[in-house]
Amino acid sequence: MPQQRPETATGIHGWGVYIPRFRIKMEDIAREWGWSDSQWKALAMIEKAIAGPDEDSTTMGLEAAANAMKRAGVDPGDVGAVFFGTESKPYAVKPSATIIAEALGVTPVTMASDLEFACRAASEGLRASLGLVASGMVKYAIIIGSDTAQANPGDVLEFTASSGAAAYVVGPSPGSAAVFEGSYSYVTDTPDFWRREGTPYPRHGEGFTGEPAYFAHIIGAARGLMNTLGLKPSDFKYAVFHQPNGRFPLKVGEMLGFKPEQLKAGIVTPLIGNTYNASALIGLARILDNAAPGDRILVAPFGSGAGSDAYSIIVTDAVEEKRNKAPKVDELVSKKIMINYSTYAKFRHMIRVVRE
Repeated sequence: MPQQRPETATGIHGWGVYIPRFRIKMEDIAREWGWSDSQWKALAMIEKAIAGPDEDSTTMGLEAAANAMKRAGVDPGDVGAVFFGTESKPYAVKPSATIIAEALGVTPVTMASDLEFACRAASEGLRASLGLVASGMVKYAIIIGSDTAQANPGDVLEFTASSGAAAYVVGPSPGSAAVFEGSYSYVTDTPDFWRREGTPYPRHGEGFTGEPAYFAHIIGAARGLMNTLGLKPSDFKYAVFHQPNGRFPLKVGEMLGFKPEQLKAGIVTPLIGNTYNASALIGLARILDNAAPGDRILVAPFGSGAGSDAYSIIVTDAVEEKRNKAPKVDELVSKKIMINYSTYAKFRHMIRVVRE
């Protein structure tokens, strides 16, 4: 019998998501850059969400965090930490965590930090929050993952890089909608994706982003967690992984021994794109929107650079009273306004206007 872990003293009290309404179809991007149908369809993508001209990772993160707080129903004064994970922050030097904490009424007696680790920064904040809550240093923590679409026009990333946010309120296990069983991290220096200071768009190592980065690290984290807890894929009702495109989460799930029916509930990337730090967290939110008490969930976010965390979570009876207090993922996915490539380029400031 595995030893009880400190994570078991913690749980999810609230979850929230924000997805912009603006969407662009993959074929519209392909048409602009001369991609064939076989090329873009290999990504298993349909549409992606685009932040509006007045939206950024901070505003989207605030919307998601407000939804999470609605479900949690906790006093903002009891929140002792706010962690904001992104790789597309609006300020080069100025935290977004303080803006969100102020807007939510959490300040001034709280920790607040912006974190970086590509798409894994929010997960890094989640694992740190489990330790803070389990130790009693804070009662509740808010973890936010939020990103806007960043991709070099015409690059393969432009088909997937999208905009969205997810947030979680973590606190003591009593009264939570889902409790943590354990967590596990797997990190190496694998430079598959990067952006140097002053360059407008990130670069990636093509196929190098797959085998030695995405697959190796998620498998390392997920297997490490299952071995530590004495669990196997069949012990989980659901599994959700980071979703850089529509194919990778299904493939890594199959490599780990999960069946398609365990994976499909958490896959939203084909309809909204890769929301980077919010990707796996939106997938988890979609599962919590529909899961039944007693369901066990494996969650494994990933970040280039590279690293992955894996979490085992068990849904409680409290999930049913919380889920209807804020918009569900499927509701946000269905509310959309289609735009063309020129409008998308304008919204994402790809067209620069010089006025003398």
